[in-house]
Amino acid sequence: MQHKRSTRRALLAPLALCTILGLAGLPAMAQNATAVAAKDGASAQAAAQRDFAQFAAYQMRTRPGIAPVDFPLDIGDMQDLKEAVIGYGFPVHTVEAKDIVAGRTDLQAMAKPTGQWRFIVSVRGKPVGLATVEQVNGRFETVSYGGAVLAKDVEALTSHHGNAARSNLRFVRIYQARSDFLEVTGNGRTRYAPLHSARESLLLQARAMKTGQGDTSLMEASEVLQPLRAAVKANLDAFH
Repeated sequence: MQHKRSTRRALLAPLALCTILGLAGLPAMAQNATAVAAKDGASAQAAAQRDFAQFAAYQMRTRPGIAPVDFPLDIGDMQDLKEAVIGYGFPVHTVEAKDIVAGRTDLQAMAKPTGQWRFIVSVRGKPVGLATVEQVNGRFETVSYGGAVLAKDVEALTSHHGNAARSNLRFVRIYQARSDFLEVTGNGRTRYAPLHSARESLLLQARAMKTGQGDTSLMEASEVLQPLRAAVKANLDAFH
């Protein structure tokens, strides 16, 4: 009997050790993921600043004077680019259409990073657009400029809901519903601020007016998912 107990303990010991090591590794894995995200953010911002300096110099040299109507940034004169700066950035997260249609309800868990970053472009402290940065052949590069309306919306809602480091916020884009949200975490809750595209495409502007809520109001995930699911299904059906 003693031999059997000893054998059983010997067999269980490695399992217990693996469990302990596995649990101990979870914080380390989370820290590593955070470190990687921070490194990517710094690299993406450096790329945004580098590319914008080249973009601004080229535009001022080749297109002096009043900014054309179709210019991607909301400026009046090309010389405004002299005072334009790349501000803070945020990684873009998204949720797969199949998860929304399948009826999953944990929007926070469903949102995953896309690898894309967007940075606010400001002139004299006012947002005039966004720089979109992605990895191209393993190197961060700016792939587009634009989104002046979105930039102003993000700035306003970030100022209203964000903490000093903006660490309680995530930008979530649902491509199949053409809708953007700012995910806001605080006081043990996670809620969502619909950005301009979501307010328009999901008719949330009408909802806010009906309930007397402003554009800075927050919605529960359940309130967001219902119109999202309908929009995603409608858009998917349109392609079949």
